[in-house]
Amino acid sequence: MCAAALDKYCGSIFWNASYLETEDPDLPVCVEQTVLVWIPLGFLWLCAPRHLMTLFQKTQVNRKRLSKLYICKQVMHTNPETVAPFWSRITFHWLTGGYKRPLVQEDMLELNKEDSTPYIHGHFQHFMKSELSKARIRFQHKLKKKGVKGKAHDETMQNGLSNGLGKGVSHDVLIMVRKDDEKKKKKDKKKEEENYPNSWLITTIYKTFKGLLFESAFFKLIQDLLTFVSPQLLKLMISFTENKSDYAWRGYLYAVLLLAAALLQTVVLQQYFQRCFVLGMKVRTALMAAVYKKALVVSNDTRKESTVGETVNLMSADAQRFNDVTNFIHLVWSCPLQIIIAIVFLWLELGPSVLAGLGVMVLMVPINGFLATKARNIQVMNMKYKDQRLKIMNEILNGIKILKLYAWEPSFQTQVEDIRGKELKVMRNFAYLSSVSTFIFSCAPALVSLVTFGVYVGVSSDNVLTAEKAFTSISLFNILRFPLAMLPMLIAAMVQTGVSRKRIEKFLSGEDLQTDAVRHDPSFSSAVTISDGSFAWEKEADVSLDIKPGRLVAVVGAVGSGKSSLMSALLGEMHNTKGFVNILGSLAFVPQQAWIQNATLKDNILFGSPDEGKKFQKVIDACALTPDLELLPGGIQTEIGEKGINLSGGQKQRVSLARAAYSDADIYLLDDPLSAVDSHVGKHLFEKVIGPNGILSDKTRILVTHGVSFLPYVDEIVVLVDGKISEIGSYDNLRASRGAFSEFLDTYETTELELIDDGEDIQPDHPLEDTVSATLKRENSIRRSQRKSRFEHVLPVVNSSIKKPRDVDEIKKGQKLIEKEAMETGQVKFSVYLQYMRALGWGFTSMAFLVYFLQNAAFVGQNLWLSDWTSDAKRYANTTYPIWKRDQRVWVFGVLGVAQGIFVFLGTLILANASVAASRVLHSGLLRNMLRVPMVFFDTTPIGRVVNRFAKDIFTIDETIPQTVRSWIMCLLGVLGTLVGISLATPIFVAVLVPLAVIYYFVQRFYIATSRQLRRLDSVSRSPIYSHFGETVSGLSVIRAYGHQERFLKHNEVTIDENLKSVYPWIVSNRWLAIRLETIGNMVVFFSALFAVISRDTLESGLVGMSISYALNITQTLNWLVRMNSELENNIVAVERVSEYSEIENEAKWITDSRPPDTWPEEGRLQFEDYKVRYRPGLDLVLHGITCDINSTEKIGIVGRTGAGKSSLTNCLFRIIEAAEGRILIDGIDIAEIGLHDLRNNLTIIPQDPVLFSGTLRMNLDPFERVSDEEIWKVLELSHLKDYVAGLQEGLQHEVAEGGENLSVGQRQLLCLARALLRKSRILILDEATAAVDLETDDLIQKTIRKQFSHCTVLTIAHRLHSIMDSSRVMVLDAGKIVEFDSPRNLLEKQGHFYAMAKDAGITEELSTAC
Repeated sequence: MCAAALDKYCGSIFWNASYLETEDPDLPVCVEQTVLVWIPLGFLWLCAPRHLMTLFQKTQVNRKRLSKLYICKQVMHTNPETVAPFWSRITFHWLTGGYKRPLVQEDMLELNKEDSTPYIHGHFQHFMKSELSKARIRFQHKLKKKGVKGKAHDETMQNGLSNGLGKGVSHDVLIMVRKDDEKKKKKDKKKEEENYPNSWLITTIYKTFKGLLFESAFFKLIQDLLTFVSPQLLKLMISFTENKSDYAWRGYLYAVLLLAAALLQTVVLQQYFQRCFVLGMKVRTALMAAVYKKALVVSNDTRKESTVGETVNLMSADAQRFNDVTNFIHLVWSCPLQIIIAIVFLWLELGPSVLAGLGVMVLMVPINGFLATKARNIQVMNMKYKDQRLKIMNEILNGIKILKLYAWEPSFQTQVEDIRGKELKVMRNFAYLSSVSTFIFSCAPALVSLVTFGVYVGVSSDNVLTAEKAFTSISLFNILRFPLAMLPMLIAAMVQTGVSRKRIEKFLSGEDLQTDAVRHDPSFSSAVTISDGSFAWEKEADVSLDIKPGRLVAVVGAVGSGKSSLMSALLGEMHNTKGFVNILGSLAFVPQQAWIQNATLKDNILFGSPDEGKKFQKVIDACALTPDLELLPGGIQTEIGEKGINLSGGQKQRVSLARAAYSDADIYLLDDPLSAVDSHVGKHLFEKVIGPNGILSDKTRILVTHGVSFLPYVDEIVVLVDGKISEIGSYDNLRASRGAFSEFLDTYETTELELIDDGEDIQPDHPLEDTVSATLKRENSIRRSQRKSRFEHVLPVVNSSIKKPRDVDEIKKGQKLIEKEAMETGQVKFSVYLQYMRALGWGFTSMAFLVYFLQNAAFVGQNLWLSDWTSDAKRYANTTYPIWKRDQRVWVFGVLGVAQGIFVFLGTLILANASVAASRVLHSGLLRNMLRVPMVFFDTTPIGRVVNRFAKDIFTIDETIPQTVRSWIMCLLGVLGTLVGISLATPIFVAVLVPLAVIYYFVQRFYIATSRQLRRLDSVSRSPIYSHFGETVSGLSVIRAYGHQERFLKHNEVTIDENLKSVYPWIVSNRWLAIRLETIGNMVVFFSALFAVISRDTLESGLVGMSISYALNITQTLNWLVRMNSELENNIVAVERVSEYSEIENEAKWITDSRPPDTWPEEGRLQFEDYKVRYRPGLDLVLHGITCDINSTEKIGIVGRTGAGKSSLTNCLFRIIEAAEGRILIDGIDIAEIGLHDLRNNLTIIPQDPVLFSGTLRMNLDPFERVSDEEIWKVLELSHLKDYVAGLQEGLQHEVAEGGENLSVGQRQLLCLARALLRKSRILILDEATAAVDLETDDLIQKTIRKQFSHCTVLTIAHRLHSIMDSSRVMVLDAGKIVEFDSPRNLLEKQGHFYAMAKDAGITEELSTAC
């Protein structure tokens, strides 16, 4: 009908097939003048509206804004993708750069608005709100059905960890209670699993990103259908070569159609991948931002359900899992679709015999399933050992100083090596299992085609295998391999993601902080009001409190009476069951443990407030920070490391106080900020900041304090007993009433302290600023043990135009505390590959290569055999096909197929053994070296960075590199085999091979250079996300108190965006590569088809089939080879990083040839001879020529202002830092000449921070198991712990939690005392050992030391002066020199440095009368 109308329109015939039945075909004129013209015109008309719109939009330019800067910004920062033309977008040509020089973060393009975190997060939150509220309603209904609503609520109320206002319970009892709770919890765990609103996350993700989902699904569908075009064209091609009389133009047409179909498939596939990977990236971003936002508002109950580490895991591991599974989510429907279509086409080729092959494939599924289950169990074991190893490593690195001081490294090295041994054994089993599954997987295609062809030719003698049937079927089987391999993997990934979904849902649907817990009603006259409030962590207590504006109120009470909990209640952090809290105005909060951000000192104090110079200087002076600034290398712009690593405890607390003072709030909550600073600094801070004459004198201040000396100067005192307010009143009234406050004073007050005496100025020769000053140079300020960071991050280099006390550029090399982590650039050195191959073993490596080569030879041989087999159809065209011939063909074909599997199996096995050996070598080298590097390394390297070597890099060496190496070898030999196969069939193909290889080389070099750098930028920019998150979670109460949640949320979005800027180009670079490589692959297909057409007269159709089906297979292999090449380069960096840390210079030998006598030191006599020391080359001296003699059994007190060099002295005794000049003699032996372990084993220290390791109590006391249990019980009795340990179920085998967290600080310090008693050495050093302990424990420790160490030489670094007043002599240090050294009595009479310090501490009067 249509043709007739066109005939009429043209005035000639529209279509005549006979035009094509010639050697030189043509089209009718009518077709040329209609269809060939109308198709492009139609396309033009369809695209016209969009094109016109863009033209009109471009004309509307605001010419006023066309400044040079504006134009530059447009050119520089516009993402080229947005302005790229159509052709550039589908080929990803707009992404070009990165080859000429390594990329850096500044080169990264701006993100498109819809790819940025605020945009994605906003959309996600919008849908999440409605979905979560629906889920909550469903959950409520579910609870109502079970009738447990009230019960569940009560349980939630009681589930918090006890530390609350009603807490008057000792820590030890709590631990017992907690143990019983844990047993109950295990029973209830199963019931609790779904005890939260669930099944809402997937729908939220779907609704947020459905546009992208449907787009990618459309591309996937088209690509799946196009996949089946090539086998059909191959079939036509083979029939063309068989039929020599067919016209040549048909062959050329098929070759061009093969190219066109392949190119179209490439373009569509890359568009699909692009959308899927972007979708994965967006899902990860949405989840990370949602978890961060939730963490800012989450209630304390929910927060306690998971540790900081687990919460960070939600952001890193769980969000990443969603990312990975989203990339391939469409395979859920695409795999079954591909399988069905392939089976239909195979049925058309081979009839019912295809079912035999399919049967083999189906049989493979349960076998693979069984292997996968086995592998999963092994992986669980592997992860268990990995976690154990990392836990110990983390503790070793956190407590590395203790290990060095006690010479305990060998014990811990053995522990780690034992776990590592088990881990490697599991890894070897896993590798063997993988070898079996690889064997099955590589045998599968050969087995399937063998069974199918065997059944086909065996069923009937009429069935002869032709080239057309054989090679079309093989290319269809090749298509089938992918979905069959992917389905089980996808299902496993979805199961894992299911676990992550539950974890994220549980966290995101947890309770938020009560927003109504604290009101801000301006009608109240009081600044702070608690009206009949009842708050709970777990036990309730009623509190009423009324504080008038501008008052200074002290809160006092014994340990555990609920002082900090009262602060939490005022901040709204606690569960409010009745009554209310009203706060008039804004809050500032100084927590007990200062929270310091990883930013500049200035940013830490400003904390988001505008910078006002005069005000800032006033706060700095008041908080006694001015002297510190002179000592810090960058002054106010000094970068502060993670958790304030490069500040001393006192400095951190003063920065925290300065932040509060600068914030200019109305109400100040100060949770014992003066406990971490020396008494004279405390006095200064009270005078200048907190007290009646301080800069906050007109503000409302609530001060929790243990310092009795400040109480007479406050307006009101609140006394807490067992979580209840027992008394409120002024100092004099409460003193007179003889109540709880009076008892408190009797307990804590050793003497009535004179604090502010107007009549007497501080001596002019000791200006207060000098006494306050603290210094970076004391190594003790770097409190290793308090750093539990698991994150690796790079500290920002701060640029600022603000005037600094010292020009930052001129800072000496040694003064930059934390060096920026080196990020490798450029190509990985070949020596790194050699190093890894050496670790593998040369024999293993060459054997593996040989075996894989033989496997490839078998593959090529099998295809040549098949090609020869198909030519039998012609040979026996008119006769009966002999049965012996058929059997021979089938058997040889099968044997070659199985041989491939066996060779792959052997190759995998060899590589598995080699890689386990390499892992062992590299890990033990790293561990051995890390325990031997000097302490200074750990002071300048964030722990996260070292942990990362043991975690991420060792994981890469263990698991990723061996797989990558195996894939790389197989791909390389596979590509070479394919090219050899095509060249054998059509030798002329070699001519094209050279130019294609050149193009291929340049494409992959360009890609690898860019991709490698993008991956590095990705990992470097990812660390700050987790660092910032960990920092936020640990400082949550501070952020909430200041109301800065929004600012932190914005900062998190910026940090994630910085990471996305390298992730997005990485995704595009993969597509850029794929489209170019697949085009090269498509050219291989085209040329192999073209040459087959050209030389069809001399070619067997079997060889044509083989060469084209080979070529169709090469596209993916080429892509995979470059991907593996790139992966190998990216991952081999782990070997580089591990070997970098395995080669750091060690400290002195542990044991040398000159060993001291076994009984050394017998007397314990110490001599310092002109001893000088500096922390690192390039820094100033810390001790300037110390010379002194300390006799046997003398008790020496060492005092000095913060940073005078007290701790440096002890570090020198243990050779933590080595002498610059001079020497130390112990009993006449120069300590520099003996081994470190001989020295350290014979000295004992009770350190400032009581560090414990997870393990048994016994292991913490005696890791080498050198002493008997009786001796241990004896020292426990002496250190007042016997009753406590005897009361524990497991006694000495009681498990100590990580960092000793299930023991109170006092108990930990007593355990350190027990350690010292066990060592029985003649020299004991106490390093401010009682600074962190309440007065009661302090008293116990002092008594034990006086009695048990009476025969020893004892050096005490004093924090509280009264503890050294009974010393034989007192050494006063100032700026690294001994300024006074005499008995306390003589020093007081002298009225010099020591007298001034004693007077500051208020104990001169008492002592002068005593003396």
